[in-house]
Amino acid sequence: MDLRAELLKSIWYAFTALDVEKSGKVSKSQLKVLSHNLYTVLCIPHDPVALEEHFRDDDDGPVSSQGYMPYLNKYILDKVEEGAFVKENFDELCWTLTAKKNYKPDRNGNSIISHQDAFKLWCLFNFLSEDKYPLVMVPDEVEYLLKKICTAMNVELNSCELDDYLSQEPQGQGGLTVWQFLDLVNSGRFLRGIEQEAVSMAVEEVYQEVIQDVLKQGYLWKKGQLRRNWSERWFTLKPSVLSYYVSEERKEKKGSITLDKHCCVEVLPDRDGKRCMFCVKTSSRTYEMSASDTRQRQEWTLAIQMAIRLQAEGKKSLHKDLKQKRREQREQRDQRKAAKEEETQRLKQLQEEKERKLQELELLKEAQRQAEMLLQEEEQRRKQQHEEMQKTLEIQLREAEQARASMQAEMVLKEAEAERQRQRILELEEMQERLQEALQQEVKARQDEESVRYAQARLLAEEEEKLKQLMKLKEEQEEYIIKTQREKQVLKQEMENKNKCLEEAQKQLEEVRVNRQRADQDVMVAQRKLRQASTNVKHWNVQMNRLMHPIEPGDKRTNVSTGGFAGYQPLLSQRDSSLKLKQKAEDKGSDFTRDDSKENVSNGGSSGVPLSPDADTMATEPTN
Repeated sequence: MDLRAELLKSIWYAFTALDVEKSGKVSKSQLKVLSHNLYTVLCIPHDPVALEEHFRDDDDGPVSSQGYMPYLNKYILDKVEEGAFVKENFDELCWTLTAKKNYKPDRNGNSIISHQDAFKLWCLFNFLSEDKYPLVMVPDEVEYLLKKICTAMNVELNSCELDDYLSQEPQGQGGLTVWQFLDLVNSGRFLRGIEQEAVSMAVEEVYQEVIQDVLKQGYLWKKGQLRRNWSERWFTLKPSVLSYYVSEERKEKKGSITLDKHCCVEVLPDRDGKRCMFCVKTSSRTYEMSASDTRQRQEWTLAIQMAIRLQAEGKKSLHKDLKQKRREQREQRDQRKAAKEEETQRLKQLQEEKERKLQELELLKEAQRQAEMLLQEEEQRRKQQHEEMQKTLEIQLREAEQARASMQAEMVLKEAEAERQRQRILELEEMQERLQEALQQEVKARQDEESVRYAQARLLAEEEEKLKQLMKLKEEQEEYIIKTQREKQVLKQEMENKNKCLEEAQKQLEEVRVNRQRADQDVMVAQRKLRQASTNVKHWNVQMNRLMHPIEPGDKRTNVSTGGFAGYQPLLSQRDSSLKLKQKAEDKGSDFTRDDSKENVSNGGSSGVPLSPDADTMATEPTN
């Protein structure tokens, strides 16, 4: 922390103390007085012209901290020289301004610390506080400072009680203000049963160590350079100098030893009646000293070596370096905590994603089970329909056989009269064979060229036209038969009807067998697709298991494909539409077959080719 930042912290307290209304602004007259006092304590030549120029009377209204900062930086802080002023006097000025407004000790005189101790704690707070405004000291630094004070009094700090206190404070987790910290110390929660004098000595020791950079102080015996006699002196060690005084009041300074990276400290053997001796060697002289015991000698040698190391590293203050290290450790801890929270959040997201994927997988399995159930129901329904149709056709076939037998008996009796009709029947049978051949050619043509499906409407129109012609020929034939032989009409009509029913039953039976074979093939295709879907589900499970493990450095990223399930729902819809179209085609083909049989029996000279149910089914059934 540089000198400017240290000064700004104290000035911030002075500025906020002058802000009586807490509006963030201070009157210009008060800022003039504050600036004048800062000039004095910082030993800067007064510049009344600049002061009056910056705070002109014609510019009415108070000034905010942002408005005061340009003047403060340009005319005061930029002119400050380190070592040219007494830092303690500057802090006392700012403390005096802010303590009148904010520091409220116990009026009954029960305060643990004195007003001077409160000032030193305020200075320690400014040193350890964060470089953010408003100034606060984080809990770690609060605990560090209280431990230093308790250690100076040989008392152990109760960290659990401190944590409880910080957790109860509304802003304790983010840090304490200086006034909250002073109230905490004055409350006596952590200094119970300790006299005020002991507390003052501990605060003074910590203040000298942290603020004044006193690494160690105490009495040592020193050997003179000229008279070579031993004298007891009060030594004070700082990072750059080892000073010695007549007494611990430090009123009469006897000399100092400048320390640099070329200095060293060595332990000496006992001699001249002195024990626990050591010496400090500089480039110009060797200083011999004696401690009271071995422990003191070790502490002094370690402290002097630390001061020499700080000089070699170019550091001016030990506690500034320690504070920076603690801050870096806190930042690293916060970063680790943030990384841990981020990792926890990421694991939570992965867990949610895993659960979502499992839910999707369960939905897919449920859809597959429903599809299998629907397929089984459809297959059972088809089988039942086929069995019912087969039974019906068998009954009709038996009835037709019985009717045919009775008709043959009647035909024997009237064979002579029906000779011409038999000839006509032979012609119709030949026509039927030709129609069957034409029908087979049409089926073959429809199988070879699937694109002809879209011409079905046109063929149906032509078929209707031919049906009309056949109906017309049938009407002419009926009129001719009525004119020629009315008495034989009933017998002939019955024979034609029976033959037509027999042929229609045979055709329907053959058609049912063909449709049953085709339905079996469709069931096999559906089963094969279901097996394909099951394989895709297994593939998806494998992909999901891979996604459950985080990708580590060096692992290849696997692209998860949903191709195994993307086409499953369209496959079911396509299958349902195919079954519906096939059923419609079967019903329509059956109607066309019955109409064609009637027309072929009644009219043998028609040249139209009807559309077979098989061809219609093939034309309407979608390709897999």
